[in-house]
Amino acid sequence: MPSEFLHRRRVEFAEVDSGGVMHFANYFRFMESAEHAFFRSLGLRVFEREGDGTVAWPRVRATCTYQAPLHVDDEVDVRVIVASKRRRAVELWFAIYRGEERVALGAFRNVCVMLDPLTGTMKSRDIPSGVDARSEEHTSELQSRGLIS
Repeated sequence: MPSEFLHRRRVEFAEVDSGGVMHFANYFRFMESAEHAFFRSLGLRVFEREGDGTVAWPRVRATCTYQAPLHVDDEVDVRVIVASKRRRAVELWFAIYRGEERVALGAFRNVCVMLDPLTGTMKSRDIPSGVDARSEEHTSELQSRGLIS
């Protein structure tokens, strides 16, 4: 059974239109914020120096299906699930809830790359060793504390 990471956010005034409804692009920002919190919970960063380059996780796919509007000052939970993990890529699923009501579903597919600082080029690479171990250890710890299911 996949584990779920939870990230709580509140809809801010700057994220809504004049009618108080959150702009559609901000759902992606909420998912990205949850993604970064998830990476940090594993002791990782989305840009991490390694040797002469930087390991990064650019998206090759991003989707969002909207099911209900969010409004200014709504408190939401963004649930992150690792849907699949391959040698060089990971797919994260997101479910955004206001209380018990699901308001959006989304997904990111990220590829692990090495950025060359001199040329700015990216080359796909294997996910760094230890990430799987950290992920499993972290999942066990969060489950024991009742923070994820």
